[in-house]
Formats: sequence, structure tokens, C-alpha cells
Amino acid sequence: MPMTPRSGRQDHAGLTGRFLRGLAVNPRGTAVRSPDWSLSYEELHERALTWAGALLRATDAPLEAVGVLAGKGPESYAGILAGLYAGATVVPLNTDTPAARTGQMLRDAGVSAVVADEQGRALLAQAPGDIPALPLLAADGGTVPVDTAHALAEPRTPATEGTAYVLFTSGSTGRPKGVRIPHAGTSHYFELLDKRYDFTPEDVFSQTFDLNFDCAMFDLFSAWGAGGTVQLIPGPAYRELPAFAAEHRLTVWFSTPSAISLLRRMGDLRPGALPGLRWSLFAGEALRCADAEEWQRAAPASTVENLYGPTELTITICAYRWSTQTTPALAVHGIVPIGEVHEGHDRLLLDAAGQQVSGVGAEGELLIAGPQLTPGYLDPADGRGRFVERGGRTWYRTGDRVREVADGVLVYVDRLDAQVQVQGVRIEPAEIDQALRALPGIVEAVTVAVPAPEGDTALVGFYTGEAQPQAVLARSLRGALPERMVPRRFAHVPEMPLNANRKTDRAALRARATRLLGG
Repeated sequence: MPMTPRSGRQDHAGLTGRFLRGLAVNPRGTAVRSPDWSLSYEELHERALTWAGALLRATDAPLEAVGVLAGKGPESYAGILAGLYAGATVVPLNTDTPAARTGQMLRDAGVSAVVADEQGRALLAQAPGDIPALPLLAADGGTVPVDTAHALAEPRTPATEGTAYVLFTSGSTGRPKGVRIPHAGTSHYFELLDKRYDFTPEDVFSQTFDLNFDCAMFDLFSAWGAGGTVQLIPGPAYRELPAFAAEHRLTVWFSTPSAISLLRRMGDLRPGALPGLRWSLFAGEALRCADAEEWQRAAPASTVENLYGPTELTITICAYRWSTQTTPALAVHGIVPIGEVHEGHDRLLLDAAGQQVSGVGAEGELLIAGPQLTPGYLDPADGRGRFVERGGRTWYRTGDRVREVADGVLVYVDRLDAQVQVQGVRIEPAEIDQALRALPGIVEAVTVAVPAPEGDTALVGFYTGEAQPQAVLARSLRGALPERMVPRRFAHVPEMPLNANRKTDRAALRARATRLLGG
């Protein structure tokens, strides 16, 4: 029988309050599920209260941050909610990340205790020198005893100005950057979403994103705030997604646009193939008009939206609703607009000379100020050049060049720096370069990103020094970088090409990379 919620209070704000709202409207409904397991709102609530009590008792010092080192399973979802219930900052981590990098993140975030699944526990055990010894809570064992007698009666209320969670992005120094996401920013964000979308307890949300990627928080707390269900999408499901979507009654889809290319290759993007979807949302990469049009035909009852936002601006900061009739005329290079900046925020466009430009046709770097802005990185030095003071306010420089194509409507044009996005995750190629140069026999390294023939983004690493087999380089990098940061191809060159300014000719390297990939 489902357990009865311990607390009837619903006055909690922020992310905790959203789950409690879902608990109130749909207590016996499914909060999150996969094809192999499921947790109701009552079950997840009780587990989070029990684990939060255990975590709080596990440390002598105040519980500042809880690391969640687990795949998308019961441990990770209960761990995220338990950290929030304990009033701590949550730090989602990926079990596919190398141990040394994981240890660095745990230290940088000041993690006090860790919730882990079996794979996470193995990672902690494999490299104890790289990872600090911390209290460990795990369903199949650990150093933190779990006893329902010590469960919290109700979630703790965190300070509004505190940090809800920390996410790590790729850093050009070779060290990942920790981004602090404040409770106030998430509250503003989800209040706006509640106005924009008509989510209900009957909605079933896809979860395609890893939990250390900010868009996963959209899935969780949009669904939980409405009493809906989060449905994990396992890899095999993409082979027959229409059948999977029908079987599990998916109504809200959210992914990177790469999923559209994948379904096309599988032959599943047929007209009317996804009739049950009400909302189709895409973010993390540029959305092409051709892809949006094809998806719209496959999901004819669905409203298609393109969302945009750096991690530093709390998940997404712009939204644009696709229209077959009007959008193509506003597109730039066939790319769907990112839309208008969220209510309560201001934006600036600065040209190459740093001068503000405005009006339809204006193009420049996008700067944004407002309540969704992070208070900064864990290491303030990482914010140099990213945050600027102007007119008595703090603005975030996105590094993205955009164009205003209608009153308030923006279109992404390109990056101003070398940062790229692969499968929706921002990556600094300089970090990959540094890892390549650290390998024996490598002298110089330059990584570029180019469109792959199948429609996604691919990394190609060029290097000088000793020529080495592709497999050897890839295997060596996997010990230092996450899988998605390992280049798809490597190319040995006698020397790096230079342009007229005697700088590395990245355009020439990108052209060569495209040829290597058969583009």
C-alpha cells in the first residue's frame, strides 16, 4: 500500500515546494518511472524524508552540499529530493566522469555527503586518492545508516538567497566550472513556466537529459509541480520511439534537436508518428527550420518550441513558439529564432566595438541581467570577463551573437568564442586541447567542432608530434574527460595552419575536419 505523506504543509517555496504541490494533487500517482521501476509521489516523498534525516545525522558540521553520484535510477531522484529536503545544495554528478574529475568537483562544491548507486560507489572505490572520503548513502550499503526512525517530519526550508544546486560546465583552464543556481532564480523561472504551459497531472514528461545537465531540472520540476510523471527514455527506446511514446503515453517531449536527426535515421519521423504529444520542446543546440517542420508533421497535435539559455541563467532564458506559416521568414541561415527574453529580465546587444545596438536588424553579443542570473561561479576567477557592471547592474555575457529579427525576437547566429555545444552540453575545446597535449608524444593540439553528416555536432582533434593510432588517443582521453568530450576523429598534422594574422587557422581546420567526416 502507498505510504501516507508525513507532512500536509504546502508553504515551501522553490523546488521543494513544487514537489510538495505535486504530492498534494496526485499523491498516489507516479512521480518518476523507467521501464523497470517506478516511484509514486508518496513513495519518493517518504524516501527523501528518510534519506534527508540520515544525511543530516551523518556529518558533525552543517550539511552544506549533497553530491548525487548516480545514473538515472531510484537513487538519483531520491537523492536530489533528499538533498533539497535537508536544506542543502544539490550537486548532480555523472558516473561516467573520470574519478579525478569527479573528485575535483566534489572538492570545489564543498560536498559534505554523497548519495550513490552501485556504479557511483564503484567509482568512489576505484580511485580513493582522487576522491575525498565522505559519508556515503547508498541503497545497497554505505557508511550512512538509514533509519526511518530518524526521518524528517517535513522538509527543511532553505534560505531564499541560498544555492539550490550546482552544475559543472567545461572550463578553458582544464578545470570544470561550478555554476551556482540560486533558489530565487528557480522560483522565478518556474513561476514563468506555470504561466506559459498548461501542464496537468495527466502529463507524462520525457527525460532524455542526464541529471547533471540543467534541462533535466526542467523535466523534473515542471512535471512534479503539476503532479505529472517523469518517464525515463532508455537508449533502446530510440529505435522505435513512436511505439515507446504510445505505450508510455508521453505528452511532453524535451530534448536536444539531435533527437530529430536520430529519429529520421531510424525511419521513425513519419507524419503522424507521435500523435500523443501536446508539447515538443528543444534546447541545447540550434534548431533548424527543416527539423522543426518535420517534427511538427510527426507530432501534429503538439506545440513546438525552441528554448535557449546558458546554465548561468537558470535552465532557459528565451522561448520561441514555432509556426509553419511565420517562422521561416524570421529564420537566419535556416535556424529557428530563440525568441524573447523572459519577463523580468533585460538584455543588451553589443557590437564588436562594445557599443550597444538595438532595433530590428541589430546584431551583437547577447548580455542579460535579471533574477535568473547566477550569483557567480564556485571560483570567482572563472567569472572574469563573463560578468560586467553596467548602469548599476550585473550583466552576463553569453558569448553568443544574436540578431533581432522582429520586435524583441532574437535569432542565434554563432559563438563569439571557441566554446561549442555537443549533444546540448557546452564544451570548451581548450580543455580537450589541454588533455591531448598532456599525452606522451603530443606537442600541439587544437580541437574543432563541425556539423556531422548525420546532423549533430562532432569534435575532431588535430595534433602535432608523434602520429598515434585513433584508438590509443581515444582510450587515453577517456581516462581524463567525459565521453562526449572525446573527439570522434583525430588527425595528425606536421604543423598547425596559420592565417594571415599568424594565428591558428581554425577555419582551415574545420574545413579539413568536415572532409574527414565525409561532409
